[in-house]
Amino acid sequence: MPVIAVTGHLDLSPATARSVRRALDEFLAPYPAAELTGASCLAPGADSLFAEAVLARGGRLLAVLPGPGHPGPSATAAERTCFARLLAAAERVLTLPATVLDPAAYVAANEQLLRLADLLVAVWDGGAGNGPGGTADMVAAARAAGLPVHVLWPSGAARTGH
Repeated sequence: MPVIAVTGHLDLSPATARSVRRALDEFLAPYPAAELTGASCLAPGADSLFAEAVLARGGRLLAVLPGPGHPGPSATAAERTCFARLLAAAERVLTLPATVLDPAAYVAANEQLLRLADLLVAVWDGGAGNGPGGTADMVAAARAAGLPVHVLWPSGAARTGH
């Protein structure tokens, strides 16, 4: 039973979030609920959309948190509510010990996701990214490790830049 991990952009426009969710539902459709396990950091954007799609299909969710302060002080009230709901639904939660949610904490979380995963789905526009711990960094690490990567970026998708 494969474990599918996710990486992706936080700053999806509302229309993009809807099209990404549809694309994730289509991507996950071939996996029977009993064989579906998703691994996510539950960050806003792609991570949360993926976790919701896994749970909607009846799959199991593994949460990998970069530190006990995740999702961080910049999360909105709506993002915190979504995070709490997904965290409560997770079958297993692995919280890493980072006391500061900096790039090193996200790199460590990505490394843990890659250790768990048989496949990585990347909600990614193909850009260079924002450095260590970001989406492009995670895709590069997965490819270097020989992990299959499925890039998902619907036609017309856009980021908000926030």
